Amino acid sequence: MTYISSDTNVWIDFMIIDSMELPFRLPYTFIMSEEAVEDELLSPPGLGEQLTTLGLVAVENTIDEFLLADEYGIIYKKLSVYDRIALAIAKCRNITLLTGDRALRKAARQESVNVMGTLGIVDQLFGQGMITSKEYETCLRRLQANNGKGVRLPEAEIISRLQKIICT
Repeated sequence: MTYISSDTNVWIDFMIIDSMELPFRLPYTFIMSEEAVEDELLSPPGLGEQLTTLGLVAVENTIDEFLLADEYGIIYKKLSVYDRIALAIAKCRNITLLTGDRALRKAARQESVNVMGTLGIVDQLFGQGMITSKEYETCLRRLQANNGKGVRLPEAEIISRLQKIICT
């Protein structure tokens, strides 16, 4: 089983495009600290409950993860407490970090932590045959339509993927 430490913003992207269940088709177990699930997934109402029903696993932080997250607060001033915890979980457990947050992605790279975001999930779903080319295109178009209105993704990356799928 492959575990992935999860930040919140990717889930919001999938919620906005009405596709919350899609990432759970992948052969991963998405994890998030218990505190983040309880505190950060409150808005919109029911988000945390929906995600845990779909398969998100709330995990208890180890002492090492807690201490590392605390250290990250000194090094990475732009990260929220829950961002630092998600990064510490990924680093200590040697797993991928799921996030679209620019500051968190930068910190992860500095910590040699593998990062995946919303587009990476959609690409893997398509690449592994878990969604059709039409579903892939629909996801990309919905992300594009909501970009800047809740979804924050590189427009050029969305367009590039759409051009490839249309040309095939």
